[in-house]
Amino acid sequence: MTITRPTWFAAVAVFAWTTTASLSAQSLLFSEVDTWPGSATSAAGTPAAWNFGQVAGVATTANGYILVLHRGAKPIMLFDPGGRFVRAWGDGLFSHGKVGGIGAAHRQPGESGYTAVYGPAGCFNCGAHAIRVDPDGNIWVVDAPGHVVYKMDFQGRVLMELGSKGVAGQSRNTFNLPTDVGFGTDGAVYVSDGYGNARVVKYSPDGHYLLQWGGRGTGPGKFGLPHNLIVDAQDRVYVTDRDNQRVEVFDADGQFLSEWPTLGGNSALFLTVDQHIWSGGMLRTLDGDPLATLPGGDGGHGMTVTGDDEVFVAQLDGRVQRFVKREVAEEGER
Repeated sequence: MTITRPTWFAAVAVFAWTTTASLSAQSLLFSEVDTWPGSATSAAGTPAAWNFGQVAGVATTANGYILVLHRGAKPIMLFDPGGRFVRAWGDGLFSHGKVGGIGAAHRQPGESGYTAVYGPAGCFNCGAHAIRVDPDGNIWVVDAPGHVVYKMDFQGRVLMELGSKGVAGQSRNTFNLPTDVGFGTDGAVYVSDGYGNARVVKYSPDGHYLLQWGGRGTGPGKFGLPHNLIVDAQDRVYVTDRDNQRVEVFDADGQFLSEWPTLGGNSALFLTVDQHIWSGGMLRTLDGDPLATLPGGDGGHGMTVTGDDEVFVAQLDGRVQRFVKREVAEEGER
């Protein structure tokens, strides 16, 4: 579960909320604000644009600051709520491998369709795949081609490592191209070990292996690519199975409960503070019923929301989008 923050998410410049009965007199609109983050500063003291690499994720800290995870120099960047740059770190933490697909002619039946490229064919800090903040304020990042998940404090000191850096495997202590991390109400840690292994692995709060489930396939409880996961207040685990274009729902022991089919190839999953779920471009109830649609986008590669209901979307084309919410009366209610 991402740290449960504010309520809404958006992935386009402006969209209208599909109201429920309790909101029948209101429409909620989100508008994109293009002044975030604030400008960098050139050597001459003039404003300069930020040059992010691919932005893989965003997260909100306990004090409302925004963490940006990008595939470039200083891959973890911290901004205050107004977009002022605070500091950055992370060089040397992530691998320089790059996840890529295996062409159909080279795929083996029943095996992963993904691999990683290392060395000169890779890219700088391209291991950066996901960033989350747990309920205690710790920062977690996933290095997909590095096969490792890190827990760190707010100052960036590594407190725990799950997996074995640089070692691909399918054991209690190794991953193969993991994708995301989430947190149960009891502090349990869930890792979607996605590109290579197609499973979810559960650990105790102190990092001891508890159990795993999944496997490659299309049936209930199987995965094509478990790309993101969250955990709700009842410790149900929601997993974006991107290649099978669905979200699957499990209990805390990995027992399959249900699925939301035909969702498209969503890359992002986010739980709101009021226990609604954004699956790419659609907001849903915990039962998967649609509440709102985001026309024109799939929600990016990652998302977060601040305490002021500002929405931030990570885009792999090197952008961080910021959206602000406003309420307007519906026609006939003015």
